[in-house]
Amino acid sequence: MALSESQIPPDAQHYLVCGTEDCKNNCQFYCNDCHLPMCEQCRDEHQKNEKTKNHEVVPYKQRKRQLPVEKCNIHPTKEMVILCEECQIPLCYKCTTTKEHRGHVFTDLEMVFDEKVSLCQEEIAKIRNYFEPISQDLKKDIAGDVKEIKKIMEGLRTSMKAEAEAVKKLINTVTSDNIEQVNKIEQSLLETLYSQSQNIDDYINYLNDLIKTFYGYLSPSNIEQLTFALKSDNFIIRPIPETSKPVLPVFTAGQHSKEDVAKLLGRITIPNTKPENRKIKPMETVSTQLKPTGKQRKQRREKSDVKQTLSLSSSVTKVREYTVPGVDSVYHISLGKSGRLWGSDGSSLVQTDLQGNQLHKIQTNGGSEGYHTVTQDGDLIYTDTNNKVINRITLDNTSSEFIKIRDWVPLSIHSFHTNGDILVGMIKDGEPSKVTRYNKTGTEIQNIQRDNKGQTLYNYPHYITENINGDVCVSDYTKYAVVVVDKSGQHRFSYTGQRSWFCPFGICTDVLGHILVCDINSDTVHLLDQDGQFLSLLLTPQQEVKCPRGVYVDDENNLWVGQRYTNKVSVYKYLQ
Repeated sequence: MALSESQIPPDAQHYLVCGTEDCKNNCQFYCNDCHLPMCEQCRDEHQKNEKTKNHEVVPYKQRKRQLPVEKCNIHPTKEMVILCEECQIPLCYKCTTTKEHRGHVFTDLEMVFDEKVSLCQEEIAKIRNYFEPISQDLKKDIAGDVKEIKKIMEGLRTSMKAEAEAVKKLINTVTSDNIEQVNKIEQSLLETLYSQSQNIDDYINYLNDLIKTFYGYLSPSNIEQLTFALKSDNFIIRPIPETSKPVLPVFTAGQHSKEDVAKLLGRITIPNTKPENRKIKPMETVSTQLKPTGKQRKQRREKSDVKQTLSLSSSVTKVREYTVPGVDSVYHISLGKSGRLWGSDGSSLVQTDLQGNQLHKIQTNGGSEGYHTVTQDGDLIYTDTNNKVINRITLDNTSSEFIKIRDWVPLSIHSFHTNGDILVGMIKDGEPSKVTRYNKTGTEIQNIQRDNKGQTLYNYPHYITENINGDVCVSDYTKYAVVVVDKSGQHRFSYTGQRSWFCPFGICTDVLGHILVCDINSDTVHLLDQDGQFLSLLLTPQQEVKCPRGVYVDDENNLWVGQRYTNKVSVYKYLQ
């Protein structure tokens, strides 16, 4: 039994089936009057039926949201289906006849509900496209400021320590000079005192000698000498030598305080400046999806007109076939201006015209990845895994280096045709794989690596594309999944196929938001809606498709398919 719309979770992967009783075909359409999903056959019968031929039947994606069933508080057996515009409250039909609402204007509540749902979706888009990404950018700015502050503060600490070491060296130098001066003063004073002491010793010896002389005069036999001595100057004793006390040095302690030391070492101050608010980009400058240009509005109206008339065909028809000379297989396809085709195998990238004439050939180191894309301006850009760069080839075949990736290895690449943004799937040893977004000038503006639970999103993002709602769709064959995130990098869903082993390769989208992806395990092309719900196997081996690897939908809504073991590219019509 098919699930009702209210039972289907937003990120579910399920097979949409017709809601008509006993019908199990694919759901492609929706009756807004019956609120019934239906297949193409049931739609035709529905529109032939006299009772329902005037019902509004639209493609499923353009369906109106069904009004939730809610009973009237005053008339419990009746459902509220009317809005009183004057009172702005929902009513049942019976309430419209009461005197409280007599003469008031009423509106279909389902129509109001559908308008409100659309407004909510617009607000959700604003949050996802503007408010949340800007907030994430501010968070990155804050984290950057934290890192910068830590770096600056560590520098301040290093400078302070260096200043203190310099002052310590000066202190040691001055102290050494002072001690040296003290040593010299001490030596001089001691030499003076030693000299004085020696003079006193000499004088004492002189006195002792003089005493001996006088004792000799005291003998009776020396009376004549005594008489002679008394007449001479021998009785005059030399005076005691003069000595002086040393003048001792005095140490005057330095007058200093903590403030003096702070002045000597320097101080840290915070400028008296009001913090500058971080700049927030105006909404219209951040997302062209929220405020498109006149040219974009015209393109969207044209696409919308096309979408109104397009739907899935009941059969897939092969309409053309092209040859890409110079390659053994066609792993990836890029279409340039004037219908020129770029096709690649594991070592060569070749440009041909629609007659199969080779126009340009490049030897590359790309493998079976989606490693090239045509930009908004018509240039070809492709990844170089050896040199870790993205190269550009202009319309006049001038080749140049466009973006340096540095430490990461670029695998897949895709250029947005709406705003020129560039997506690159990358890998690095020891790091979770990621998708990086650049603007058209090659400036990095976003990295997508983990979901909101911190889990790694990608293992080997070897093919990548965009969808009409801005989703980033990645084919990851080592994760056995198509991983889809919205334009802000939030994980929306992962599609893992309809069998136990799903091995996705080439991936693309179309004007209706369908996702088309090759499964090399079953040699099929899966068709999903933009919410990841499986719709059908668009191409199978029964349609002479062997080893599909690269897919591309052109501006005329034709599906181009490149295959392994052949240089033929087949073109199919699958929309009507």
